[in-house]
Amino acid sequence: MSYEFLEDVATADIAFHAWGKDLEELFIAAGDATLNVMIDNLDAIALTETRTFSLENDELDMLLFNFLQEFIYYKDSELLLLRAQQVEISEKDGVHQLSAVTKGEKLDSDRHQQRVDVKAVTLHQFQLEKTDDGWTTMVILDI
Repeated sequence: MSYEFLEDVATADIAFHAWGKDLEELFIAAGDATLNVMIDNLDAIALTETRTFSLENDELDMLLFNFLQEFIYYKDSELLLLRAQQVEISEKDGVHQLSAVTKGEKLDSDRHQQRVDVKAVTLHQFQLEKTDDGWTTMVILDI
């Protein structure tokens, strides 16, 4: 697990810090953290349905923001709990591009212990930073 919840950062929302040796690892960890706010046991999610998506943005931090919003979108629109399996990030002409393969299944209240409903990713204190060890982010989710 490459993330931790930060209880003293947001009073009415949920904050987390995620990290990875590269951007791809960081994005996967942040995606898992976002889903883990909604569902207690990520291992209870069967990887039976696949969704792929592509995103692009001029700003790398906004690419992460949009990536995390995708997990909330699929949960809200299709009741799908998805986990990133593969993420590829590239940059061309100043535009950051992302391709993601996600897998998961429909929300099943008998098997998926729900925590809280995440409404959105917020920009409040949103950070994405390169460090000596790789990449790190801090995210606050609106619940």
